[in-house]
Amino acid sequence: MTTREFTPQKLDVEAFARDAAHLQGDWPAASLTRLAESAPEDAPASHWPAVQWELTGERREARGAEAQTWLHLQARALVSLTCQRCLQPVQEELGLSRWFRFVRDENLATAMAAELDADSDDEVLALPKALDALELVEDELLLALPLVPRHEVCPQPLPLAQAAPADGADRPHPFAALAALKGKPGDGSAQ
Repeated sequence: MTTREFTPQKLDVEAFARDAAHLQGDWPAASLTRLAESAPEDAPASHWPAVQWELTGERREARGAEAQTWLHLQARALVSLTCQRCLQPVQEELGLSRWFRFVRDENLATAMAAELDADSDDEVLALPKALDALELVEDELLLALPLVPRHEVCPQPLPLAQAAPADGADRPHPFAALAALKGKPGDGSAQ
């Protein structure tokens, strides 16, 4: 039996699943350009650890139907984002484990995805001629990013906490400048 060699950027998903093949590796975080765009300026993706990933193909026999093509993706990444409280870099660990079912018809994939959406975490995708695993990994990591990244406890006091006086006595009245303008003679306003 000949062992087929698979390329992650041009993966024949159907053959990969038929062979129950397995691929794994890591990519520099900066090579996932859309994910790298989320990096703060002082913690660029070029300084992040490599993104680790694994793909496993599986063919599932269905009684009275065509065999199903499945792909299991696992990925791990450590990324730096901007904390939404203190605006400093915060490290977030991302990890995912997802199953994808591939079907030949794109319309069927859409219908099945809608049907399975409420019941399952598995995704249904149209079977491509060649799948770019790098793009799939990046898509899934982007979906795994936290909506509001933040430290549990910020390393520095918050900027607003430093600017506000404790008792509020030294704070000028917000309309003081407006009152001064109103009282100027010769400005054409009615008194």
